[in-house]
Amino acid sequence: MPIEQIIVLALIQGITEFLPISSSGHLILVPALTGWRDQGVVTDMVTNLGTLAAVIIYFWRDVVAMFRGAFDIAKRKSTANSRLTTHVIIGTIPIVIIGLLMKVTHLDEHIRSATLVAINAIVFGVLLYAADAMGLFRRTIRDMDWKSASLIGVAQAFSLSPGTSRSGVTMMAARGLGFVRPEAARFSFLLSIPANGAASIFIIGNALESGEAISGPVIVTGILTFFIALGTITVLMRLIKHMSFLPFVVYRVILGGVLLGLIYSGMPLGAVN
Repeated sequence: MPIEQIIVLALIQGITEFLPISSSGHLILVPALTGWRDQGVVTDMVTNLGTLAAVIIYFWRDVVAMFRGAFDIAKRKSTANSRLTTHVIIGTIPIVIIGLLMKVTHLDEHIRSATLVAINAIVFGVLLYAADAMGLFRRTIRDMDWKSASLIGVAQAFSLSPGTSRSGVTMMAARGLGFVRPEAARFSFLLSIPANGAASIFIIGNALESGEAISGPVIVTGILTFFIALGTITVLMRLIKHMSFLPFVVYRVILGGVLLGLIYSGMPLGAVN
């Protein structure tokens, strides 16, 4: 993998994983638009580990609280920590179930499509705008209940379709339920820890078992992604205290429109189209 591809992949994953514009969709588009060889799902998952590490570092207080909450649950104690842990678990269940079904049916092998990325970018971008514009500003994570966690978790499962954006669709659901933007983002990122961690470990583990080696360039990509992702989270959490999601919605719609225009004009977008 050439050095320029390493840098581009790290930049895309490190930035788009946390912005509501779909990291998986952008990673799929890299080989389609550049002519580079598709980096493959394993490389995507290694960069995922980079962003996962960034989330754990940035939200370390919440991560510690979740660990404490697990012990509180074992002791059958109802605390703020145990409720946070419970809600993250509840919110993770739908994507685990759908992810396993997609794996068993091999559906995950047939959705790396530029057309699907374009459609999802537009559709879920418009839905994000509607939820952000109409959602109330009154709830925080302390107001979370099992119903809200379940609905956000169901929304997260849609992110298995490229172009949807895991952060975007979970923030959309949270805003629709009345959570303020910083809290919607915070819960979205905490929800990414078990989801992204399990997916990355599962796919990378299968690759290693099948004899596939994880090369040095792939590891470098993951490390570079971590530093870019940490900076992106820091900037985003500051921005959304003072701005809406509209700029991201506009970007999604423009991206989807341009991609559809390229596709239907007959321009080849590589093997993923």
